Amino acid sequence: MDTGEWSTPLGSVKVDEKLAKRIFEVSGLIDVDEEAHRYEHSIEVQLPFLQYIYGSSLRFVPICMGLQDLEISRKIGADLGVALKDVNAVLIASSDLSHYVHQAVAEELDKLVIDATLSLDENRLNSCVLSEGITTCGYGPVSAVIVASKMLGATKGELLSYRTSGDITGDYSAVVGYSSIAIVR
Repeated sequence: MDTGEWSTPLGSVKVDEKLAKRIFEVSGLIDVDEEAHRYEHSIEVQLPFLQYIYGSSLRFVPICMGLQDLEISRKIGADLGVALKDVNAVLIASSDLSHYVHQAVAEELDKLVIDATLSLDENRLNSCVLSEGITTCGYGPVSAVIVASKMLGATKGELLSYRTSGDITGDYSAVVGYSSIAIVR
């Protein structure tokens, strides 16, 4: 999206139109398609947390990736790296990890994804997701953020937290994995 605002229980958040225009001008792949966001829920889950942290000054550019192969992820990441050069911005990629497997399996598979992300290795991330059949739904956006972050000077990832749905429900027979990772300079 390049214009408008999103409403949450904490109020409205405006799209950063100037930055959106810059991203769309740089990228040959990213285009304006408001419909892409209609059934995707990752951004709407993140926005209230960002509103809490940044308050009413928050502006954002929502990007939804339909295709996630490595080539497209790299291209989008490179485009974001160029568009965000000299811009004070936070990149966020949202993804669950493994889906509906036993806790022990989730921990094993999720570790592969987490380790690849921590080492800022989009090749390894894509390879392990595809070769191991890991059901991580947003590995493309994570790869794009890794590429852009490296272009913008990032040197490492830091694991902030790892949990599964079983940690909350007590049912470890079929969990969904979640982690929070910061990519830093």
